Amino acid sequence: MAGCFRGLRFFPRHSLSAAAVRQEQARPSCTCFNRLLLCTYSEEERHLYANNRLFNLQFNYAKNSIKTAKYNLLTFLPLNLFEQFQRLANAYFLFLLILQLIPQISSLSWFTTVVPLVLVLAVSAAKDAIDDCNRHKSDKQVNSRPAQVLLNGRLKAERWLNVEVGDIIRLENNDFVTADLLLLSSSEPHSLTYIETVELDGETNLKVKQALTATAQMGEDLQTLSSFDGEVRCEAPNNKLDKFVGTLTFRGQKFALDNEKMLLRGCTIRNTDWCFGLVIFAGPDTKLMQNSGRTTFKRTSIDRLMNTLVLVIFGFLAAMCLILAVGNGFWEFHKGSSFQVYLPWAEDVHSAPFSGFLMFWSYIIILNTVVPISLYVSVEIIRLGSSFYIEWDRKMYHPLNDTPAQARTTTLNEELGQIKYIFSDKTGTLTQNIMVFNKCSIDGKSYGDVYDAEGQRVEVTESTKKVDFSYNRLTDSKFSFYDSSLVESVKREDPPTHRFFRLLSLCHTVMPEEKEEGTLVYQAQSPDEGALVTAARNFGFVFWARTPETITVVEMGETVVYQLVAILDFDNVRKRMSVIVRSPKGKLTLYCKGADTIVYERLHPSCGPLKEKTTEHLEEFAGEGLRTLVVAYRELEEATFADWQQRHHEASTALAGREEKLAHLYEEIEVNLMLLGATAIEDKLQDGVPQTIETLGKAQIKIWVLTGDKQETAVNIGYSCNMLCDAMEDIFIIQGHSSKEVQQELRKARKKMQPDSFVGEEDDGGSETQVQGAGKLQVLPEEQPNGEYGIVINGHSLAYALEGNHQLELLRTACLCKTVICCRVTPLQKAQVVELVKRHKQAVTLAIGDGANDVSMIRAAHIGVGISGQEGMQAVLSSDFAFAQFRYLQRLLLVHGRWSYIRMCKFLAYFFYKNFAFTLVHFWYGFFSGFSAQTVYDEWFITFYNLVYTALPVLGMSLFDQDVDDRWSLQFPQLYTPGQQNLYFNRLEFVKCVLYSLYSSLVLFFVPYGAMTNAVRSDGKALADYQSFALMAQTCLLIVVSVQMGLDTAYWTAINHLFIWGSLAVYFVITFTMYSDGTYLIFTASFPFIGTARNTLNQPNVWLAIFLCVTLCVLPVVGFRFVKMQLRPTVSDRVLSKVRELEKRPPVPLPRRRLQRSISRRSGYAFSHQHGFGALITSGRNMRPKSPFGIMGSFSPNKD
Repeated sequence: MAGCFRGLRFFPRHSLSAAAVRQEQARPSCTCFNRLLLCTYSEEERHLYANNRLFNLQFNYAKNSIKTAKYNLLTFLPLNLFEQFQRLANAYFLFLLILQLIPQISSLSWFTTVVPLVLVLAVSAAKDAIDDCNRHKSDKQVNSRPAQVLLNGRLKAERWLNVEVGDIIRLENNDFVTADLLLLSSSEPHSLTYIETVELDGETNLKVKQALTATAQMGEDLQTLSSFDGEVRCEAPNNKLDKFVGTLTFRGQKFALDNEKMLLRGCTIRNTDWCFGLVIFAGPDTKLMQNSGRTTFKRTSIDRLMNTLVLVIFGFLAAMCLILAVGNGFWEFHKGSSFQVYLPWAEDVHSAPFSGFLMFWSYIIILNTVVPISLYVSVEIIRLGSSFYIEWDRKMYHPLNDTPAQARTTTLNEELGQIKYIFSDKTGTLTQNIMVFNKCSIDGKSYGDVYDAEGQRVEVTESTKKVDFSYNRLTDSKFSFYDSSLVESVKREDPPTHRFFRLLSLCHTVMPEEKEEGTLVYQAQSPDEGALVTAARNFGFVFWARTPETITVVEMGETVVYQLVAILDFDNVRKRMSVIVRSPKGKLTLYCKGADTIVYERLHPSCGPLKEKTTEHLEEFAGEGLRTLVVAYRELEEATFADWQQRHHEASTALAGREEKLAHLYEEIEVNLMLLGATAIEDKLQDGVPQTIETLGKAQIKIWVLTGDKQETAVNIGYSCNMLCDAMEDIFIIQGHSSKEVQQELRKARKKMQPDSFVGEEDDGGSETQVQGAGKLQVLPEEQPNGEYGIVINGHSLAYALEGNHQLELLRTACLCKTVICCRVTPLQKAQVVELVKRHKQAVTLAIGDGANDVSMIRAAHIGVGISGQEGMQAVLSSDFAFAQFRYLQRLLLVHGRWSYIRMCKFLAYFFYKNFAFTLVHFWYGFFSGFSAQTVYDEWFITFYNLVYTALPVLGMSLFDQDVDDRWSLQFPQLYTPGQQNLYFNRLEFVKCVLYSLYSSLVLFFVPYGAMTNAVRSDGKALADYQSFALMAQTCLLIVVSVQMGLDTAYWTAINHLFIWGSLAVYFVITFTMYSDGTYLIFTASFPFIGTARNTLNQPNVWLAIFLCVTLCVLPVVGFRFVKMQLRPTVSDRVLSKVRELEKRPPVPLPRRRLQRSISRRSGYAFSHQHGFGALITSGRNMRPKSPFGIMGSFSPNKD
């Protein structure tokens, strides 16, 4: 009964001892009956004790294991069969098998159904078993990660799955956080712990967590930690990443717990040797998993269409059987009595109506091939083959980390050819999480470009010669720069250049770490700062160490210690940061870096000419998608600064209005700045991202970026990827702080993009009524804007926009835009945006990401793609497809997706055609056989038709066919659009297929029937008998469907030839063998068509009739396709015509081009700073007690 206790509140420890717990657990199970009534309530509060598994086990809290597998060895067979027979078609064929076991109504042998049914079930079961084995492997990989758990006073190596709520675990630097932990102590001063949350919110900057003082004192003393018996009461498991509320009772005192004391699963420990944490939430209860969304069973639109069509076909089948049954009743009533002498009724049949009733079920059996069971086997084989093509594609293999593409599911391939919306993460998906110092402007001169001997700018490539930094022994070997003129400027001690790099080495919040003697590693709060400090380091200004009062810099080989007087911290309003330092000579200097628009307002009037030149450089940098900063300085007077410092101290200790007073003081001193120049950092995109986005855009695919990063960073990447550009009519920023503000901003944007949509609407609420009315339709129509627009939505505004009465307003506005960027969004909001589009747009969606924060949207979208990048494997484990680089997405969609969709559509159209034509011949034959449920064909032909004679040809086409090769598919993305509109197979195409099958069946029945009527052999003997007619009809049918297959095949290979013509050859071999004398003598009852083949197929008039059948069936198709191509060509027809023309010419190499854009200057200040980090540094709480350099000149790397 342990399971009935989950989520209930139990007695505190002082009232429930361990003995009482054991006594309670030892009671008979019947005493728990009343408690079962309470089990339906969800957990309202979590209550646990540290180091007390016995107490915590009562609540049946989730353990730390993850389970995504569906079966085990015992449950696989019954559960899989249960799932398979939930498919309408499988249940239908089981019903047919039962009918065939009833002698009174069965005119076919049972094996004609049982063999294909068993084959289908076996193939599907094998595929499900393989998929589930892969899930078991993935689960085992995650659950088997090592963890150090404190048990009985010792650290014990355990696997993640064995970690339980209430356990204390030890984590070390670069470890993944095992579960949601309450931080108890760490190796850092004041028990600080640095974490990277990129998998939770997409930000690569470090964040700081701090333990309670009461627990920090325990340090790493295992005995003290083992005796820790704190009681925690906190909120129930939820998905709020930025919020935690709870209390810790320890030694009679109660302490408040908040999110700053929590280490969440999905984070990574950085710059911290060790830390200890108490498990609060484990496994599925962790905030990361709560944000992952539920796993849904994904089905393609073609699957859903097939289910609908199967129901229609069942109705059609029932109608045909009813017509034939009624016909049998009438025939037996009016004509049957004349034949009773040699065609008596069965023993149980005593009337014509009852005979018609039995014939209804007999015809159900005979005509069941209109829904062939082999359809589902073939679909699974085709999808499996397409999955192998993806995994075998060498052009989607990433050699740097040995990562091939993976098709983690085999059921969604054709949907890759129908994508309309792509939802992409930014960090790690579009970008590499790498910041590079690319260019700079110093004293009006731009550095970073490379010129040839003629003074022409050349593009930097891998072969471009790098700058030699050998003069600096402290350089970072990973840093690359290509403009040697900047090094020369540093070497000749140019004052502005030295001052520029001195500023970069001083104005930051980076923490240095000396791993080995003379080896520096920077732990930056944001990757941008790390790039700037690394650049200064390589050019000779090495930030070496810091204390709360000093900053040590090695300047051109000489150690200089600056006194750190103040840090004027960054925030989102200021968009800048400054430091005030005192040089060893006593000179006070303020160094500032920030957004150009902000710093320009604080420059000294004398900087006018330099400002104009720097602005030109900023425009160039921004035009290349670089993230720009302006840097400036100011020399301070002692007297002026002393007064300011006094007032700063008073403001920093004020109890009321502290932030406002400090902000006013910062504004006061950050004036009359002297401009030094600007920096340009490249947030390195993954290879080929802009080109991929451009190509997908030409395929009419809309890309929405959903990122947890800040607005400036997201917008910057939008420009870098060419998703945003100045050619757009407008870029809307939605950042309202209330529901009404957000609605007004959305309506204002929509009104500008599509004024006609407001005709008849009132400004106040009229639209809302219309939108709500549209919501009842569930599907919003496509609307066209009056130009190209972009929209950027902040996370807090998105929360209001996703409310029920604003959802459709958000969707209508966003769908009018070419580019949509949502920033500062939570993982759950990502999934909500995807679900919104899925719910109200008739479009197929794809979500792509690389971190755990992307799992929810990956699961929510129709197709989920995981990038196996730097953020772990959570996204890959939850995805349907996975690869290493974003650029492979265009090949996945435009090549594999498009091919898979076209092949599946061709397969379905052909499959339904050949089976309708096959079955309808039975229907026409019923009118000439007294509606007696007599089959036209031989039983063995019926059995082999779908399994042998036509199986391989259709599989050959469905696995190898391609209208154009991969090169043309990528060069002409317009070929992708028919899949988005679902043009190749839909209800209309199905109706066309049925009508064509109806026509073909008439030809296939009446031409052989007419040819056989009163026909004689060349020797004068009669040819008209049932067996000869059956053989002729089935031969005509097989040749017609084979020729039709040849017409539908666009790409001929040796395999296609072998399958099509080889299957025809196999048919004749099997036919002549089965109809031979020897086979008849051995199996007399099973092979009654003795001698039919040799007596019929040697007659010229039979082959003439076969040729006539083929001509009459194929000619209308050829004529219709020709006329349609000439009069109403589609986009695909025009592109394919152009491709055929180009294929006749010699290939012309495409010119390599670099995507460029010219835009107006904008703020590129996109640092992921965390406000308050400067105060943490000046307090010294994050620094170990050490004195790296007490005096100047104590270290010189150039000395031996």
